Amino acid sequence: MDIQIEENYMPLISVIVPAYGVEKYIEKCLNSIINQTYKNLEIILVDDGSKDRSGEICDKYAKLDSRIKVYHKENGGLSDARNYGIERANGEYLTFIDSDDYIDLDYIEFMYNLVKKGYKLALCSLHVVYTSNGKVWNKGNGQEIVITGKKCIEMMCYHDEIETAAYAKLIHKSLFEDVRFPKGRLFEDIGTSYLLFDLCDFIICSFVPKYYYIIRDNSIVTSAFNPKKLDFIDMTDQMADYIDKKYPDLKQATLRRRGYARFSTLNQMLDVVDTKYDDIRKMIIRYLRKNSFKICCNKKTPKRDKLAYFCLMLGYPVYKLSWRIFIHHQRG
Repeated sequence: MDIQIEENYMPLISVIVPAYGVEKYIEKCLNSIINQTYKNLEIILVDDGSKDRSGEICDKYAKLDSRIKVYHKENGGLSDARNYGIERANGEYLTFIDSDDYIDLDYIEFMYNLVKKGYKLALCSLHVVYTSNGKVWNKGNGQEIVITGKKCIEMMCYHDEIETAAYAKLIHKSLFEDVRFPKGRLFEDIGTSYLLFDLCDFIICSFVPKYYYIIRDNSIVTSAFNPKKLDFIDMTDQMADYIDKKYPDLKQATLRRRGYARFSTLNQMLDVVDTKYDDIRKMIIRYLRKNSFKICCNKKTPKRDKLAYFCLMLGYPVYKLSWRIFIHHQRG
């Protein structure tokens, strides 16, 4: 155990919600927070220079619930907004909720019941909601386990129930003493979660879905490709370099994760016709083909990855077609 908590102790928990351009979604998010079964909350809403009514809606909710604190700031991006919230949080534990997502009404109580067993970090699984068709994918196998920080990092590298995302976690504030989200980068969670995991002797994981992660057509993940999306590869490589240096026995795991980042970026480029990105696409494909044998020989590499490598080795057009079929099947 990392810490000891008295049986009936109910600490203040800070809920940090960055908001930018989410006037259509933020009320559902806030309603799910203010109606939590766990009541001792500090709800920090960071309006990151929204140009729509997001900030106005935050102010409206602050008048309805004294636990809400609203901060309006110039736009600095998601990482900057989260860091802003961290620096103003008074809670013993922190949790992050994206303003276009929402949570089960017992999410915080559920998560606190995990950490109060003596841990500084708890995580749960997701309900993945596709807005295009309303399909919900309930991730998680229902199990509860306690693992080392190193094991958590390894499982994350294989996408074995554990995500890099900042959300769906309850984190002791002390872990943020020297950790912040990298400002000005997309996929900023990748640059942070592994550091938090590494600070913990043990982490408690309950693979029960309690957080609703919404996938929209205009999200960072699904929107059209732009050069900033190459941050996914860069952030992943930074993470992998750190892990390789500290835990050399996890190099197979990080190699799989490096490959995953490149496949994900390649998928973002499937519809790109601008020839100025041809060299980047070719570089990604060369890397994947070069490392395909090592990654596919790894017994822990997911079967989906191995199928992707097989299709790519048959040629880029074959891979492109297979990915479209997979996405169509996944989203129904």
